[in-house]
Amino acid sequence: MLITRLHLKNWRNFKTIDVALRERVYVVGPNASGKSNLFDVLRFLRDIAKPEGGGFQKAVKDRGGIPKIRCLAARRDPEIQVEIEVAESADSPSVWRYLLAFRSEGKGQQRALVSREQVQDLRSKKMLLDRPTKEDRQDLQRMTQTALEQISANREFREVADFLATVTYLHLVPQLLKHAEDMGGYRLESDPFGQGFLERVADVQARTRDARLRKIETALQACVPNMRELRFNADEKGKPHLEALYQHWRPDAGWQREDQFSDGTLRLLGIMWSLLDGDSLLLLEEPELSLNEAIVERIHGLIWKMQRSAKHRRQVFISTHSEALLKDHSIDPREVLRLEPTDNGTLVHQMTPDEESLVAAGYTIAEVVLPKTRPRSIEQLAQFSP
Repeated sequence: MLITRLHLKNWRNFKTIDVALRERVYVVGPNASGKSNLFDVLRFLRDIAKPEGGGFQKAVKDRGGIPKIRCLAARRDPEIQVEIEVAESADSPSVWRYLLAFRSEGKGQQRALVSREQVQDLRSKKMLLDRPTKEDRQDLQRMTQTALEQISANREFREVADFLATVTYLHLVPQLLKHAEDMGGYRLESDPFGQGFLERVADVQARTRDARLRKIETALQACVPNMRELRFNADEKGKPHLEALYQHWRPDAGWQREDQFSDGTLRLLGIMWSLLDGDSLLLLEEPELSLNEAIVERIHGLIWKMQRSAKHRRQVFISTHSEALLKDHSIDPREVLRLEPTDNGTLVHQMTPDEESLVAAGYTIAEVVLPKTRPRSIEQLAQFSP
């Protein structure tokens, strides 16, 4: 399953957006334009739907409350709204529509309250949920929870809840993985920065894990100098490790553990493992960091190849600033969202017919789109003197 349409109102940077989505979604824009905030709306839905430690109130609280979530440009309309449509594939009709609107209670406990929640089966055109109901109006406490998070309430559309609960976000920070023990074991919930990456690898059945590592090993041999073998191992305390064998004149002298890997090797390894690990929606934030440009040029092809070979094609969102990544001629113009900050919130642009014509004529996405993400006053940076 994948999200084919996203409609937001008053979410963080975005006063309003309504965009169609494909199997791959490239999000580009200047710094602070809202790329991470766009990803976060999907993490927000995941945090509501996940069965353990989730829920609407916690998802709002973890983001600093309604004032931190609501767009600063929302001066008159205080309601925040998230709406998605879900389909089996990018080119098939949507089968589900889910809408959640919420606002602050405005008095007393200042709780976040659901103001509207709808679920529609688009195949039958049947509205399975339409809140507030009569019971909701009689008991305001009911509006502190969504039906999405309640097993007793989401029975008819649990497929949607299960899909959202498995959204995966990866922005692997190599230093956090290398020095996890030095940080006293503290880890953010859902582990967005990959501190628990090795535990995730360890939790997979040995046969599946070894098959994935063989695929990753083949790819790494092509881009990591002198790397010959990749394996999973556990130390005497049972702690999981990844080990790589590098070419060396002494037998077995070239084995290194993950804390000796380069940052780029760890990030690339994390990206490839995540692409192989399941079929849920995957959010990749700036995968080009720490990677050689020649490797970055092949990330789109790597994603496409793994999507094509998977039993169930997973949807992948990628935020990027990289010219190398976006110059791949196989990127579909329909896969690109360009963010433009304005005084009235960030706008989200899909490629225009003129821009699509340029791509059809042989220009790359990078050549057509990236010049429009250039900060307007970037020349003033040269005037800075410490």
